[in-house]
This record gives sequence, C-alpha cells and structure tokens, in this order.
Amino acid sequence: MSLPEPITALTEALRRLPGIGPRSAERLALHLVQSDADDVRRLAQTLLQAREKIRACSICGGLTEADPCAICQDSRRDPAVLCVVERPLDIFALEKAGSFRGLYHVLGGKISPLNGVEPEDLRLAELESRLGRGVTEVVVALSTDVEGDATSFYLAKRLAGKGAKISRLAHGLPAGSGLEFADEVTLSRALEGRQEMSP
Repeated sequence: MSLPEPITALTEALRRLPGIGPRSAERLALHLVQSDADDVRRLAQTLLQAREKIRACSICGGLTEADPCAICQDSRRDPAVLCVVERPLDIFALEKAGSFRGLYHVLGGKISPLNGVEPEDLRLAELESRLGRGVTEVVVALSTDVEGDATSFYLAKRLAGKGAKISRLAHGLPAGSGLEFADEVTLSRALEGRQEMSP
C-alpha cells in the first residue's frame, strides 16, 4: 500500500532540502501530518517569515535582515582585510571561530565548468570593485576540493597586480569538504597560518 498523495508530495518537497535523504524526508512528512495543526501552521508561518525577511547583503552577499549586514556596518572590523568565501553559510562558520576581524565577500559558488558555473556566474566584478577601497589583503577561504582549488588559483591570477596581497587559508581543513564541517579551532589555525598566493 502506498502513502496518500499529499504525504508523498510533502516527502518529495522535504527531500530537496540539503542533508535530507528519502527515509528522513518520509519520517519528517509523517511526523508533520500527525502533528497538532497549530504547530504546523506556526512552522509554516515561521518558514515564510524567514524567507521574506532574510536577504543578501548588498555589500558582502551574506545573509541579513538589515542591509547592509551587521558585519559590514561594524566599525571595529578591519576594512583592509577581505575574506572571500563561497556561500553565506561559510561566514557563519568563520565567525564561530572568532579569529577573523576583517570583512567578507561571498562569491556565490565555485568555478565548475562541468556544472555550468563559469567565472561570470560569480560575484567577481563586485569583488574587484571592493579592492579599490583600501583593501590590502584578500584571504581566499574556499574549500579544498578540485573546484575550490581551481577557483582559488583563478582568483589569485585575476586579482594579481590590483594592490592587495592574496593569501589562502592554511591547510588543515578537511580535504574535499566545505568550511561548515571544520571545527572552530581548525578554522582559527587555518586563518592564522594563511599564506600568500602567487598567480
């Protein structure tokens, strides 16, 4: 016997969430349809409110409710050091480590021709325009997989001669994975041990 269509549709919708496999999606769907209707309404309303209120910061590209974000507005941060990350989630991982006091720039992905992501699909023009505003160092904080390495070297070459030192996080980050999987101590050490990149 198959599940009723509304449960199947809910399961399929939940499967699109990152980290949710078919069995987890089915368990969540079954839990939700058996939950108190008011609890489900509150969850749905909270999801809609979060989606409507959260946007990308017009400066760094991070997630924020106010634009510009709190990090970009913080006068205690060092505007001369810019940390380039792939996704907004990476900012949260680095902030948890607590050792970076500069500003951020979200690229919005990594160069991956096999997945149809080319340099023009990333926020590179915005990054270059920020370099002319007193930035003396760009810290490339991308994952250590093939696409992350290729994007890092592309950035080093493209940004060479634009007046800022280009450095990359020290190794010690998990190979082939993103920043969100690294603990705070590893991220702090990677930031402290960053090395200059040559094009």
